[in-house]
Amino acid sequence: MFEPTQENDQTTISVQSTTKGFAVLSAASIIVKVLSLLYIPVLLAIIGEEGNGIYAAAYQVYVFVYVLTNSGLPVAISKLVAELIAVRNFKDAVRSFKIARFLLMVVGIFMSMLMMLLARPLSKALNFEKSYLAILALSPTLIFTSTASAYRGYFQGRGNMVPTAVSQVIEQIANSIFTIVFAALFIKISLEAACAGGTVGTSLGALFSMTFLILFYRRNKKIVVPKGYLVQVTEIYSYKELFMKILSYSIPITLSVGLQYAGNLVDLWNTKSRLLAAGFADDVATKMYSYLYKYTQLMHVPTSIIAALAAAVLPAISGAVAANDRLSTQNKVNYAFKLCLLIVMPSSVGLSVLSKQIYSLIKFGEGWHIMLYGSVVIILMSLVQIQAITLQGAGKLYTVTINQTIGVIIKILINYFVISIPSVNILGSIIGSIVGFSVPLILNSIVIKNNLKIEVNLFKIALKPFVSSLLMGLTVFAVYDVFFLLLGFIPVEYIANAISTILAILAGVVAYIFILIKIKGITGEDLEALPAKFLKLIPADLLNVIREN
Repeated sequence: MFEPTQENDQTTISVQSTTKGFAVLSAASIIVKVLSLLYIPVLLAIIGEEGNGIYAAAYQVYVFVYVLTNSGLPVAISKLVAELIAVRNFKDAVRSFKIARFLLMVVGIFMSMLMMLLARPLSKALNFEKSYLAILALSPTLIFTSTASAYRGYFQGRGNMVPTAVSQVIEQIANSIFTIVFAALFIKISLEAACAGGTVGTSLGALFSMTFLILFYRRNKKIVVPKGYLVQVTEIYSYKELFMKILSYSIPITLSVGLQYAGNLVDLWNTKSRLLAAGFADDVATKMYSYLYKYTQLMHVPTSIIAALAAAVLPAISGAVAANDRLSTQNKVNYAFKLCLLIVMPSSVGLSVLSKQIYSLIKFGEGWHIMLYGSVVIILMSLVQIQAITLQGAGKLYTVTINQTIGVIIKILINYFVISIPSVNILGSIIGSIVGFSVPLILNSIVIKNNLKIEVNLFKIALKPFVSSLLMGLTVFAVYDVFFLLLGFIPVEYIANAISTILAILAGVVAYIFILIKIKGITGEDLEALPAKFLKLIPADLLNVIREN
């Protein structure tokens, strides 16, 4: 018999619903991405477009090593803890976390040292030799992020997304402040030093985030259930069995994500080398890569919300699969796809229609044309992410790896040939991304339908958000033009553009929601899944209209 800690012995952490967890992580993701968008223009003003390209290249190297260290084990913790809690095996849930935490700390230290030693060879191999100092400065960050990831995975497995959300906000606030401070201080030395100084914010942000999570865990480390509740544990795993389970979950996930980001790293080299082959000078090619990096940063605003959705959905799907609840699994998967499309479709259309205006508003400088054509990637990437979480939750871990690897290889091949065409240049990367995400999208859909027997009619789910988004796009376009014309008397064009853009975005939000309700894209069933606190923010008349759908 295993008796969990009683409720009066410790502060209770309630297990949140998928939707509530998603809401918490989404709010944090929005705050984090807004903060990141705010400091990028300041950083650009300090280090310039070429410096941003140098910084972006170093960050791509860091992100690749980061996902190798942190992608598999935290997800394995989340998945395993959720499965063990679903069958009331609380003791092994805690033990599995402790094993994974130790592994992550060891791996984090090792990868930090490896990145430090390989900083110079990597910068040379990627044709970004000026990124050496920035890569070197980023290497200690892995020690902090790996430890923090262990705690995030544990709490997510328990269904509590608050620690992850708060730690992300703390991390980004520190990152934003210290990135600007150290870049400004080190620019007096050299451009390369300023780029390296900008990475110090990443390290300090990770340190503060890790510290918060450790303190939170110490106060809330026990799983609390109602007083007097005894659980008959049918199976207690040995440490070796838990260790093997963690490895069996984490290795394919690490391979899947690692191969994808390895593709990004190869693509970094590929993009620069093919731009050089097209006849562009080295500094021009670096600036073009900066344009691509800014595009991905802006694109990550809506996709970060989908990442939050994925983090909230994985434990729920894993728990439903572990409990052999097919109906619950089917419902959770379809609901995840619906939420995904409700978010990314209007985001994609809005970013495309207002690409030039938004770049001007947030002072992103040149490169807005990439967002104009590349916003569709947001939809494809997000759908593939939800598919990956569905397959991982159902135990099809290597399927995700294989399908994503095929997509990455195709993307690299397309980029190799298309980017070298001078008239296409950096836009070739967008073409590669569209095809590269479309392939795993099709392959994953086949597996989900035929192997998992889960019916997901993407066309049906996407139709109403698609129609609403298109009409919203027309509204946004018209509202911006009208207000920009009316505000023509303002001598400073930036102010006229800013006011017009903000009003157009607000009009777009209202139009999208209004049209979605009118064509019954949101129903009463959707409201039932939302947290009660959120429903209180919606006007009563609007709630009644939705409930009638």
